[in-house]
Amino acid sequence: MTDFQKYIQRYLDLIPSENWLEELKLVGEKTVSLFSFLTEEQSKFAYAEGKWTLKEVLLHLSDTERVFQYRILAFARGEKSELPGFDEENYAANSFANVRSLQSLLDEYQLVRNSSLILLETLSLSVLSNIGTANGNQISVETICKLIVGHNIHHLNVVEERYLPEL
Repeated sequence: MTDFQKYIQRYLDLIPSENWLEELKLVGEKTVSLFSFLTEEQSKFAYAEGKWTLKEVLLHLSDTERVFQYRILAFARGEKSELPGFDEENYAANSFANVRSLQSLLDEYQLVRNSSLILLETLSLSVLSNIGTANGNQISVETICKLIVGHNIHHLNVVEERYLPEL
C-alpha cells in the first residue's frame, strides 16, 4: 500500500456503510445541523493557535468538495491529463471565511453539496471505475466520490472532539 493509499484510507474507513451516496446526504444534513446551532461569535472560534476557525473549516469543506467535483467530472468524462493538487492551507489563508457571515458559508456549503448530489446521482455506473491522475496519484472516480463523504465525516469528528467541548 502506498503512502497515498494509506492517507486516503483513513477517510474511507470513516464511511459507516457501503451506500456512500446515502452517507453523503446524511453527513451533509448533519453538517448543516451542527453549524446552524452556532452563533456568529462561536463560528469564529479556533481550538488552538494556528488552527482554523469553524468558519474556515466549513469553507474548507466546500472548497475541497469543489476540487473533488472537478476531478470526478474530468475523470468520468475521460480526461487523460494529470490534474493539479491543491494546498488546503493556502486556500484557507486566502478564503476570507472569517469576514463572511456564517449563514453565507452555510448557504454555499448546501449549494455545493446539492451540486455534488446531482453530479454523483447522474453518473453512469460504468464510469465509477475510470482512473485519472490528480496531484501525482492515480485514483478512481468512485474513490473520489467516497472521499467527499469521508473527508466531511473526518472534519465533523474534529469539530465534535476539539471545537464543541471548548464552546
